[in-house]
Amino acid sequence: MRTFDVVIAGGGHNGLVAAAYLAGAGRRVLVLERYDHVGGLAISTRAFPGVDVLLSRYSYLVSLLPSGIVRDLGLDLELRRRRYASYTPRGERGLLVDNEDDLRTAASFRDVTGGEADHEAWRRFYGMVGEVARALAPTLLEPLRPQAEIERLVGPEAWRDLFAEPIGRTVNERFGDDTVRGVVLTDALIGTFADPDTDVLANRCFLYHVIGDGTGEWNVPVGGMGAVSGALEAAARRAGAEIRTGAEIVGIAPTGEVTYVAEDGEHTVNGGHVLVNLPPAVLDRVLGRPVTVPEGAQLKVNMVLTRLPRLKDDSVDPRAAFSGTFHINEGRGQLDTAYAQAARGEIPELPPAEVYCHSLTDPSILGPELRGRAETMTLFGLHMPARLFRKNPEKARKMALDATFASINTVLAEPIEDCLLRAPDGTLCVEAKSPVDLERDAGLPGGHIFHTDLSWPYAEEGGWGVETEHERILMCGAGARRGGAVSGIGGHNAAMALLRR
Repeated sequence: MRTFDVVIAGGGHNGLVAAAYLAGAGRRVLVLERYDHVGGLAISTRAFPGVDVLLSRYSYLVSLLPSGIVRDLGLDLELRRRRYASYTPRGERGLLVDNEDDLRTAASFRDVTGGEADHEAWRRFYGMVGEVARALAPTLLEPLRPQAEIERLVGPEAWRDLFAEPIGRTVNERFGDDTVRGVVLTDALIGTFADPDTDVLANRCFLYHVIGDGTGEWNVPVGGMGAVSGALEAAARRAGAEIRTGAEIVGIAPTGEVTYVAEDGEHTVNGGHVLVNLPPAVLDRVLGRPVTVPEGAQLKVNMVLTRLPRLKDDSVDPRAAFSGTFHINEGRGQLDTAYAQAARGEIPELPPAEVYCHSLTDPSILGPELRGRAETMTLFGLHMPARLFRKNPEKARKMALDATFASINTVLAEPIEDCLLRAPDGTLCVEAKSPVDLERDAGLPGGHIFHTDLSWPYAEEGGWGVETEHERILMCGAGARRGGAVSGIGGHNAAMALLRR
């Protein structure tokens, strides 16, 4: 039996981060990954036959990846800032948030809301959020602090409004306009099916969407999300880690033995420690424990367009509107209605969603023949829990996609279908993934993009947030206490938990 200091179960981005740190510190490291590639959901794919476009298929943008990890590992990676944070159509006008022109943003608020109050509230609120991001982000790469210390760190106002009080109530108190309230609340609902007026799970989702690297900005990875995983894989191999793909883990023992199946049969290796970069439900299965499946709640749609669709608002360039986050029927009232319908087991009549076009910031993902002749568009649909798709996945996916396209078309000056590219075989370049599809195609139990419900970034018991009941088994990203999205935080903390013992 081969023996390693550390066996890492799963070659997603967190597993690669841990491998790079540990191998760089002289540990003998083996990474086992069931697919023929590493990176987990942080990958780029040519999703449509004959169409030379590298789509970020599952995970779209980068925010939570700390610049400290990028520096430590010497990652060859470029992240580009998006000038425009968001555009939200409302009637014949729309709310444009310009990261580089506050006067233009203020004018847009006046145009949409009819006054100054909501822009001033916006500035105060996100000023407070920025202070929380700068204070909290460094703690994500440290042992967990107790709740009282985090409360003192962020201050009483932020603690009340972002931690203690349900975020929906905070938003209602601070903002008067329905559109503005919805723009703020979407960060609390991405991949999270919750009532923000009563469930502080929405608060936790909001926090992880606004504190990334101390700025909360969501940046575009040049070359697509696969470039992130490629840089991490290169760092891990450069440090000396051994990576084996096509190796599906079928058993993990508390003693450190890991059993996997590959083309050449079943194998068992021994690790002084095992870092688990698998969803908690998968870990339960391979440990032989009862499995509790979480519930994801989103519709993901990848598209290639021949051109950007026309807007009802002719004062805004579509390139500005679609390079940031383009909000679709995500007003506060619309979010509430869609949540109530989904909670009743119905696909929302007017699904809230948001899109952005990676290729506007990074044309390198388009093949030479398509540059200037095509654009990518990726959509994230809210309030689409897995329960809606369980009984008849194919029918429900079609219904959800049709309803989502109808929702998009209510805010555009022309149907989105008129802008879709056709592949050489004549099919439209549209790919939709429900939570059930993500469960089947990407191995995500329940289609939950965070693998399990997000936790607060603090704990009275301390530790790194990666510990399990077994001394030799640590969580590494998926299921670790802090992280969410593409961050590397779980991988870093699992590595530190071993190196600093």
